[in-house]
Amino acid sequence: MVFSLRKWLRMVRLFIIFAALVYMFYNVFDLFSNWITPVDHYKIPEGNALKVFHPEEGIQLAAEKTNLMNRLRFFYWYGE
Repeated sequence: MVFSLRKWLRMVRLFIIFAALVYMFYNVFDLFSNWITPVDHYKIPEGNALKVFHPEEGIQLAAEKTNLMNRLRFFYWYGE
């Protein structure tokens, strides 16, 4: 069986070009994916920001601290 060196080199060159193009397109799509994805509104706040509602604490903890009328009164009184 005869193997042609030119055919093998051409196939290796084609594979290297294909791999380089796939790598380039992957990096371009990765750059644009950060730009396209929406902002996560539920991430941990940074700086002086405070997260007011903690869903993991549940309703029972909020009921223990204060009732709904007191929370509403504090909201209107202090604007918090």
